[in-house]
Amino acid sequence: PEGGRDAISIFHYAKGQPYIDEVGTFKERIQWVGDPQWKDGSIVIHNLDYSDNGTFTCDVKNPPDIVGKTSQVTLYVFEKVPTRYGVVLGAVIGGVLGVVLLGLLLFYLIRYCWLRRQAALQRRLSAMEKGKLHKPSKDSKRGRQTPVLYAMLDHTRSTKAVSEKKAKGLGESRKD
Repeated sequence: PEGGRDAISIFHYAKGQPYIDEVGTFKERIQWVGDPQWKDGSIVIHNLDYSDNGTFTCDVKNPPDIVGKTSQVTLYVFEKVPTRYGVVLGAVIGGVLGVVLLGLLLFYLIRYCWLRRQAALQRRLSAMEKGKLHKPSKDSKRGRQTPVLYAMLDHTRSTKAVSEKKAKGLGESRKD
């Protein structure tokens, strides 16, 4: 019991059979629901009362082993179930994870669309270079479209070099 030092045995399992102790407050309220094949030693206590508060210890001994680890569960019985902090914390963590997953999904969707667009542009440019982009259709009245070339003029030459060429008699040629 809570605050007590006396240990009371309420249940044991031996030789493949569960044994509920016939003495004590749990004798008609305890039920074995465990499964030794799955290493499950669960019990259920029905019709809990305030006097059932306490620490429950599970001690397993498998002969010839006589030393084993014990585990403890502390039971608190309340009249009204308090707001579970675990539920609130779980909801907050779930919400944050949902936002993160949504952000990642949005990021990868945008990235996918951008890469798809880049690939389409690359295919179009490649087709344009090969002259396959603007093939005349059978019912088209227009002929083959002439390619368009773009050039950037270099205006960085100094005016001094131009005036020197003029002085030498080269003049303004189309080449300049």
